[in-house]
Amino acid sequence: MRVFLGMILGALLLVAGVYIYDSMSTSTVASGQTAQANRTIVNWDRVAADWDVLKRRARDDWIKLSSK
Repeated sequence: MRVFLGMILGALLLVAGVYIYDSMSTSTVASGQTAQANRTIVNWDRVAADWDVLKRRARDDWIKLSSK
C-alpha cells in the first residue's frame, strides 16, 4: 500500500513540477526571443482536452454500468 501511495505522490509531484517550470518559462514577462527559446515541455491545451474526453467517457461508462 505504501508503494502505491508513493507512486501516486511521485506522479503528482512530477506534474506539479513540470507545470511550475512551464508557467515560469512562458510568463508574460518573457517576450521576443526569450519566449521563443523557452518552449513549454507539455502542451497544456491538449492535456485539458484529453482530460475532458476522459471524464466524459468515464461518466458515460458509469451511466451504462449503473443502469443495468
